[in-house]
Amino acid sequence: MPVDIDLRPLWQPSRERVDSANLTRFMLEANRRYGLSLEGYDAVYDWSLAEMPAFWKLFWDFAEMIGERSGAALVRPNEMPGAKFFPDARVNYAENMLRQDDGGDALVFRAEDKVERRLSWKDLNALVSRMQQALVEEGVGEGDRVAGFMPNMPETLAAMLATASLGAIWSSCSPDFGVNGVLDRFGQIGPKVLFCPDGYYYNGKTIDVRPRVKEFVAGLSSVQRVVTVPLIGDGQGPQGLTGAMSLEEWIGPFAAKPLTYRRVPFNTPLFIMFSSGTTGRPKCIVHGVGGVLLQHFKEYKLQCDVKWGDRVFYFTTCGWMMWNWLASGIGCGATLLLYDGSPFYPDGNVLWDYAQAERCTLFGTSAKYIDSLAKTGIKPMATHDLADLRTVASTGSPLMAEGFDYIYRDVKADVCLSSIAGGTDILGCFMGGDPIGPVWRGEIQKRHLAMAVEVFDDSGNSVIGEKGELVCTKPFPSMPIEFWDDPSGERYRAAYFDRYPNVWCHGDFVELTEHGGIVVYGRSDATLNPGGVRIGTAEIYRQVERIPEVLETLVIGQDWGGDVRVILFLRLRDGVSLDESLIKAVKTRIRQGCTPRHVPAKVIAVADIPRTKSGKVVELAVRDVVHGRQVKNKEALANPEALDLYGDLADLKI
Repeated sequence: MPVDIDLRPLWQPSRERVDSANLTRFMLEANRRYGLSLEGYDAVYDWSLAEMPAFWKLFWDFAEMIGERSGAALVRPNEMPGAKFFPDARVNYAENMLRQDDGGDALVFRAEDKVERRLSWKDLNALVSRMQQALVEEGVGEGDRVAGFMPNMPETLAAMLATASLGAIWSSCSPDFGVNGVLDRFGQIGPKVLFCPDGYYYNGKTIDVRPRVKEFVAGLSSVQRVVTVPLIGDGQGPQGLTGAMSLEEWIGPFAAKPLTYRRVPFNTPLFIMFSSGTTGRPKCIVHGVGGVLLQHFKEYKLQCDVKWGDRVFYFTTCGWMMWNWLASGIGCGATLLLYDGSPFYPDGNVLWDYAQAERCTLFGTSAKYIDSLAKTGIKPMATHDLADLRTVASTGSPLMAEGFDYIYRDVKADVCLSSIAGGTDILGCFMGGDPIGPVWRGEIQKRHLAMAVEVFDDSGNSVIGEKGELVCTKPFPSMPIEFWDDPSGERYRAAYFDRYPNVWCHGDFVELTEHGGIVVYGRSDATLNPGGVRIGTAEIYRQVERIPEVLETLVIGQDWGGDVRVILFLRLRDGVSLDESLIKAVKTRIRQGCTPRHVPAKVIAVADIPRTKSGKVVELAVRDVVHGRQVKNKEALANPEALDLYGDLADLKI
């Protein structure tokens, strides 16, 4: 009798890979230092929760964190919010990143097919040094804000490091944001210096952003200097804008010299991140220096097995938290492979061409990208040499089981597929990769070390094998320090702790599996409730997006007749029309793959699906349009015009 693929893992690491893993070395060091006999991921995970201060002290040493550590590793451990990690320690983020000044590439950069550049470690240190001196000349110091309206390019990372070296606070968004989107973000935090490009490339087009910069800078009274970085031209700033200088003019007076670092208390602000803002003005989420360092180093070293000399790629913009995560890779001695532009220009092979040419070891992207590759029939395994690739990471939305199949069938058979999940709120992950354990189809491998993740049912009981709320019952280093301009902490507490006191409620609808893995069914606030039964949107997406005629889907619940009915929107392939036979096929697939309650009351074809700039579909915004409610912040969307397709639909009135 043939073995069902779901009864065995898709991938198992080799003995050699397990033995050489950072996590194995860490486990052996824990056993040696504390007289333990830990064996395997689950044992380390249980210990990391039971002895959290010991875990983090050991990891500090294992990661070779640079700084001054004294006092307790964790105070007020039973208070959320309120717990603090290493309150007496002093660290600097940039000092932990710029650990070397010689050797090969620190950064490689491509902007579609228009630009290709390399910065050695010496080049990067020199650029950061000159920027640091220029920022000091502008009066930037601890607590000041510096902002980047920037592409994912080397100067962006250097500007962030220069800012961090001074104990100042960095915040960024991508240059495709409109004027109101920028003002909604930077207008709340008052940056002193603003970095922007002269333009950027996308899908073969050249976009000059300087007129837009001039317009929104007029609404940012705090900005005293605008620094324009060359990408599409010479880097000259917007005409007639007072205080604008090209990068070369700005750093011209300063020669590179050894960097200095201001070590600050562990919980000092480092980054201000922004929520998506699709339901109102974005929340300004403040993350601390030490928490970011510990969380990112743990995820890179233990969960992704990144080693010194690896070459790490993640497709991201500077408006997504994955850019901040990517940046921390240089602190692990990895070369960062930066890319800015469309992942499908000139065709769907462009990122795999890059991965092959640069011997990429970790390739990170979104679940939507993987799904798009599968639907367009791209098979890197047949066309590219990916011998160096050890890990594929996926995030942004739940990766469908078919996405797992695609990676192992058409990308590489011997690779650790790390579907990861967390978010801007924690600037990291609650769950993701286990480099010494198996990958099961459709499941995130494990809860991350020292993350006390559980699933609560509607009564607040912890459950396994049932769908419920993703919660975290113990503190972790990258909890936000605060929300900006929230002195009482009221908005911060309301965002995460109102539902379950002293427990972080993340807002994801998930299930813990028998393998110790996790399946994500979507955002809790987007779950459907027909007949009072909670349904995760990803459950429906998993079924419908397997249908060849369907490119993309979006599902919402519409208030109807005192209940909620499920409405499914489809973006179809060119030349395909939504007829009765296709509707029947869609409903049959959902009924057979889920339950009759999942079957939509209406199936409607649309020309486009609205999404955020990081590629997430926006169910809540569409639900608001369908119900005649105003969408408060269209600027947060990559394609806000798509919302117009959902208003006043005749099919939704019957």
